[in-house]
Amino acid sequence: MFLKNTWYVAATSADVQVKPLGRTICGESMVFYRGDGGKLSALEDFCPHRGAPLSLGKVCNGKLVCGYHGLEMGCDGKTVAMPGQRVRGFPAIRSFAVVERYGFIWVWPGDAAVADEALMPVFEFFDNPAWAYGGGLYHIQCNYQLMIDNLMDLTHETYVHSTSIGQKEIDEVPCTTKVEGDHVITSRFMENISAPPFWQMALRSNNLADDVPVDRWQICHFTPPSHVMIEVGVAHAGKGGYNAPQEHKASSVVVDFITPETETSILYFWGMARQFQPENAELTAKIREGQGKIFSEDLEMLESQQRNLSKYPERNLLMLNIDAGGVQSRRVIERLLAKENTGAAA
Repeated sequence: MFLKNTWYVAATSADVQVKPLGRTICGESMVFYRGDGGKLSALEDFCPHRGAPLSLGKVCNGKLVCGYHGLEMGCDGKTVAMPGQRVRGFPAIRSFAVVERYGFIWVWPGDAAVADEALMPVFEFFDNPAWAYGGGLYHIQCNYQLMIDNLMDLTHETYVHSTSIGQKEIDEVPCTTKVEGDHVITSRFMENISAPPFWQMALRSNNLADDVPVDRWQICHFTPPSHVMIEVGVAHAGKGGYNAPQEHKASSVVVDFITPETETSILYFWGMARQFQPENAELTAKIREGQGKIFSEDLEMLESQQRNLSKYPERNLLMLNIDAGGVQSRRVIERLLAKENTGAAA
């Protein structure tokens, strides 16, 4: 079901400070905490003494202390001490490879011995003063591939997001899908249309007229294991569309880190990175609020969809040309899963 020898976003850096944090990633219960010098560690969320979740404990002198009987764990998963007891002979629990980058905590839920930081994705818009970023987290009760389907087919915007980013032209203009190795790209370009409410706000925020025709684009990029980056924007019509100079457009990248929790739940880290007025913190907060409302509409639809699919597992779903991005993304995942499982069996 899940690719495990790869990197997923588990939390933001701010989520793990003084207290340990429990998370389930790809079916694996984990606890994240900071030891000596603020060094980040991740262990199996299971005390080897009585099985209590270590995430209910605390950090003391760089050690993770179980909240049940005070067993102390080292960052390598080995027991260190326990009041009045000899515990160093306890078998170690599992530790996971973790990396802190771009303000997120990334975890490798598979074999830590083969974890490779060189395989982490690279993004130009994080840690870059020319860009601004704001985002959040939703815990959604749906399979992670349903969210990938949703993001790789933006036709639903006309209906699910009719008051913000949806418009009839999305239905009327066909999209194209191509696959480059493990990278799936679905694109739609709309010319000489009216900007929907969200993009009218973005144009005004960039000191551009919001009541003139615009060219609009949506370019969805899926990369394994479950990341979707969407280039979106509008430019005053006739100024070059996607390639228009910055002074004639408002454009952004919608950031979607989809982390499987269980087969029917995900951690969805969403956000938007933009190049216009990156220094404007008030605008960042405004966009974040608007985007959060938009994604909450997806949440309701996806959870309802998952309930239906769980209730009727024998039902076959229909596939249309608008589903090509999701279908191709699933094929990439299936191919990589087969490769990973073959390697594990060997």
